[in-house]
Amino acid sequence: MDVAQDQKSVGRRRLSAADWAQAALEAIGEGGLAAVAVEPLAVRLGATKGSFYWHFPGREALIEAALVRWEQVATAWIIDLLEAQPDPVIRLRSLLARVGELAQHNVREVNLLAAADHELVGPVVRRVTERRIAYTVGLFEQIGFPPAEAGRRGALAFAAFIGHSELTARLPGVLGAGAVGDPSGYLDSILDVLLRDAPKPPVAGG
Repeated sequence: MDVAQDQKSVGRRRLSAADWAQAALEAIGEGGLAAVAVEPLAVRLGATKGSFYWHFPGREALIEAALVRWEQVATAWIIDLLEAQPDPVIRLRSLLARVGELAQHNVREVNLLAAADHELVGPVVRRVTERRIAYTVGLFEQIGFPPAEAGRRGALAFAAFIGHSELTARLPGVLGAGAVGDPSGYLDSILDVLLRDAPKPPVAGG
């Protein structure tokens, strides 16, 4: 099939660069960075290599687009969603619950972290990680902890759930029924530790 026919195929399927980026992101979640290959992705999308080259000059450009999409949907979008809740404690719980839920179903985060030494992946993973830690620390500050303590607890929360995600992805079931069978109770136990000795909120009108 020539390029002109591929362009017609793209139009018929309504494939966009975002479609390819999403498919690449899903492939990373299934098989790591090595799974981002044009031919298998074309089969997944029911397209041809020609439609890929209509949007991207090569594999590296696709990886970059997938990373941009990951940063948008797995960080920026989630933060915007959480910000609709005014209570920082509820926001913190929602954030940790979402991280725990994702760890059960998608190893994309773990695979991207494992590829942090890649020249394209590393800078994005670092930027995303720094933003996530900063946001988590900010929640502890809003709860009332002084900056240094908020920094410690935010780093602890983030590191704990990175470890949770890694174990869940690489060794399913190793954390036991307490973490998997009762995720709400497990999360509450973690929050009890993270929020221990939290400053009391001011009394309204006091």
